[in-house]
Amino acid sequence: MRKTTLYLTVLLLSLLAQNLMGQEEYEQQVADLKAQKERIVQQEKEALKLEVKDINQRMKRGALTEEEANTLKAEVAKKRALNIENRVAIIDNQILLIERNGENVLTLKETDSIDNEHITFGIHIDGKRAFSFKERRWKEIKFDRRTYTDFVLAVGLNNAIIEGQSLDDSPYKVAGSRFLELGIQWRTRVFRNTNWLRLHYGFSFQFNGLKPDGNRIFVQDGDQTTLEEFEFELDKSKLRMDNLVFPVHFEFGPSRFRKTEKSIRYSIQNQVRFGIGGYGGFNLGTRQKLKYSRDGEQVKDKFKRDYNTSDLIYGLSAYAGFDGMLLYAKYDLNPIFKDAAVEQRNISLGLRFDL
Repeated sequence: MRKTTLYLTVLLLSLLAQNLMGQEEYEQQVADLKAQKERIVQQEKEALKLEVKDINQRMKRGALTEEEANTLKAEVAKKRALNIENRVAIIDNQILLIERNGENVLTLKETDSIDNEHITFGIHIDGKRAFSFKERRWKEIKFDRRTYTDFVLAVGLNNAIIEGQSLDDSPYKVAGSRFLELGIQWRTRVFRNTNWLRLHYGFSFQFNGLKPDGNRIFVQDGDQTTLEEFEFELDKSKLRMDNLVFPVHFEFGPSRFRKTEKSIRYSIQNQVRFGIGGYGGFNLGTRQKLKYSRDGEQVKDKFKRDYNTSDLIYGLSAYAGFDGMLLYAKYDLNPIFKDAAVEQRNISLGLRFDL
């Protein structure tokens, strides 16, 4: 009998303790939710301050008039007030659910938290976090983007203008002499409120090839480089000059203007454009490639020498076209071979693609 009485006493005390602990847990949940209401108000106020700050900065830059800025401020203030009202209402409903259902309440809620730099989103099921992720908040969108980056690819025909001769008398094959250019260029709008003039600048690798006609090769003799007959029958003879240059162009042409509450953009897609400018740089290396037959065997020779080519490269260039496809021409003002008895200057014509 005593054991039964003791057992019932312990059981009743245990149930009473669990009830008290459960009651404390529910009261704590309600207290936490009420504290969340205060944090919600603070979060929305901080968010409003950041939005108003952004609007003021845009007005200082001249992107918004004072009237437009005041209108936007009123809109964001109204939005934040509604956010507070709706989010607080959600918390009030959660409190009512807990008070009504106790531990039997089932919740599926989406929560978020905002600090000065981040916003966190998550899903909580039965009060436990199922998943969440954090992303940067208030990263300012560049309102007026003035500079863009393009990858430049150009290919075409290459040749040389020789002193005292016309291009028709060139000793280099028209179809066999080619050039390739690869580079990165930046395009910046020159004026603040119009895009009719842009500045292009960057760097490019130029590969200029010259293929002599006939059965001739380039021969370096002291400070002179000349074309001479080769002793074997040539299948291929080509001189290639590799340059690193830094082009600068002024580009002209119309553009489409687009303005939203968050950005200003000038688009040159599907627009006519042309540019004129020049380039300067230096020669990275020169090499000659020969393919020929000797005693019935195919021979391939590659010679990497300077061949008296100019170390400094500089010239004029221009392009014109539609969108990203352009007709492209460049002309070296420096001679191909320094100290040559007869000066030659490289000239190229082809297609350029701004990608």
